[in-house]
Amino acid sequence: MPHDVAARIEYSEKYFDDKHEYRHVILPKELSKTVPKDRLLQEHEWRHLGVQQSRGWAHYAIHRPEPHILLFRRPLGTDPTTGKIDPILEKQAKEKYARDFQAE
Repeated sequence: MPHDVAARIEYSEKYFDDKHEYRHVILPKELSKTVPKDRLLQEHEWRHLGVQQSRGWAHYAIHRPEPHILLFRRPLGTDPTTGKIDPILEKQAKEKYARDFQAE
């Protein structure tokens, strides 16, 4: 992976619902031509493209109109160093979501 192409990969801020955190990654157009259009990528595949993010993220959907945008999610409470759900982090994340986003 040429460094200049990997350096042009763009990462969104994270966004949430009550079960997952999400982010999208925008690949440079020339890199997106190497991405399979008919299936989701495994972690080793998106890392090989130059996508860099902490552990636990999964490519979960293909946005057909814009295949250069990869959609990722991971369960709330995922430990970013191990990729595993930590029950304490999960509880804290769900409580924070409830406080910040759910109407009382």
